[in-house]
Amino acid sequence: MPTAHFLPNNQQSASNKMPRQINRNLIFNQIRTRQPISRADLARSSGLQRSTVSLIVEELLAERWIVEGPTGQIPRGRRPTFLNINGQRGVLAVDIHPAQTTLAVLDLGGKILAQDVVVPPDNPKKVVTSIADAVRNMIAAHSDRSFDGIGINLPGRFDPQLEKFIFAPNIDWPVGRIKTRVEQATGLLVVVDNVANACALSEIWFGYSDSMHDLVTVNVSEGIGTGIIANGRLLRGEGGVAGEFGHVQLDPNGLPCGCGSRGCWETVASNRAGMRYYSEVAQKPAPSFDAMLRLAESGDPAAKEAIDRMCKALGRGMHMIASALAPSEIVVVGDITTTWHMTGPAIDAEMRKNRLVRVPKLRPARGGNQARLRSAVALVMNENLL
Repeated sequence: MPTAHFLPNNQQSASNKMPRQINRNLIFNQIRTRQPISRADLARSSGLQRSTVSLIVEELLAERWIVEGPTGQIPRGRRPTFLNINGQRGVLAVDIHPAQTTLAVLDLGGKILAQDVVVPPDNPKKVVTSIADAVRNMIAAHSDRSFDGIGINLPGRFDPQLEKFIFAPNIDWPVGRIKTRVEQATGLLVVVDNVANACALSEIWFGYSDSMHDLVTVNVSEGIGTGIIANGRLLRGEGGVAGEFGHVQLDPNGLPCGCGSRGCWETVASNRAGMRYYSEVAQKPAPSFDAMLRLAESGDPAAKEAIDRMCKALGRGMHMIASALAPSEIVVVGDITTTWHMTGPAIDAEMRKNRLVRVPKLRPARGGNQARLRSAVALVMNENLL
């Protein structure tokens, strides 16, 4: 499975003792973020020798990861030829939630070009087939594009060798064979990972964080999951279940959790918890979580109280993560980030309420609530470009 062994945009070039592939990724990401860019400017921005840059560029051109564009105008000397990422290549994202699956077509820069939602059929045994069919139809609808692979985000821990869930308390349908079924339906590379792990890789792949500083992504959705980058690598732990902070018990007398325990962090801090708070305060069913956020922004008292209770619970959990792992950054993923000007300070204040040896930077994932979809590019490219 992918690990964070590539260099992000703002790091220095690899030493001679490090794999050549790291320099390839460095050059590719420099082109992605600075395009159009000349070879000379690429050498300056990457810190690599021109001969090394030239060799890697020729490889990437031959493999069609990048293309040459127009030539530039300079006062004298040889006119530079600009380089761009190949806009005809793309990745298909499959973002699975318990109640629906979102599909998206993205270019290699992470731009979302098309999006669709698949509601699972009532028969649990038909869910994987319905997703595989939707993926095949999406690819057919974009036949003008070359797909380098499919990235699938799962709300649980997945064993790719055995193709089974290790831990997925919020999914009640058999998803274990989804990798094989989608590969058979499309003939493409399929990379499957936990959504929080994928988002952690994405933060580094797209250069929003460097792999030299530890970070934790916290995915806030129907449940809560975390992905951990430690010492430059994705931390999986024994059996691949590292990062299940959402199922750390905060209240032994709390509500039942899908994992079988009581009072887990996600029972008090997830989107479901926020909607439950709203119902308790307003004495009526909660709207969708997105709608509740909009109500809170507009000043609705019940929605504001619900979101405030949720943010305080999130902050207490962030304190737990900061105390246990001392990351440089905690990066939040999910719809809660769409109102970060309101929710971010509340979460941060609660996290800092009790003393911390090291206070991490708390920020939303780049790309906001689209971060889950964009992470599919990191999954596929980290597997494919090396």
